[in-house]
Amino acid sequence: MTNEELQLLTEKISIELFGRPFLHKAIFNSRLRTTGGRYMLRSHNIEVNKKYLEAYGQEELEGIIKHELCHYHLHLEGKGYKHGDQDFKQLLREVNGPRHCTPLEKIQPKKRTRVLVYECSSCHLVYKRKRKINTGRYVCGKCRGVIVCREEIESNGE
Repeated sequence: MTNEELQLLTEKISIELFGRPFLHKAIFNSRLRTTGGRYMLRSHNIEVNKKYLEAYGQEELEGIIKHELCHYHLHLEGKGYKHGDQDFKQLLREVNGPRHCTPLEKIQPKKRTRVLVYECSSCHLVYKRKRKINTGRYVCGKCRGVIVCREEIESNGE
């Protein structure tokens, strides 16, 4: 679905369910991560997370549009447009819009990290660090001996 198709769908839902036209822009915003969509108070535009369309389909997208149109129309009328306002809750029930969208599954690969192992050449005290140490500048805290990098270990973040 393109931004133009999203705009037409939003205008159609606005006329059919709310009886009022949607006169601003509806676009996909790929930077949205934790929300299905948002209504912009200053510009009156609606931004929608495209990942919800890809993950859950057209029905979930229409629910998100209904929810954001409730914010839109109530804000323009000067009524309570926030989630906790009675006007918002009532209008959402009338148009059968969802209060919250279905959460996206967090499919994140385990982050690979490295562990650097340093050892004192005198007392053999072992230091494990994520960041490099300037061995020419620092000495062992126990015996003031020379620190040497022994190995670099790859870890899966477990």
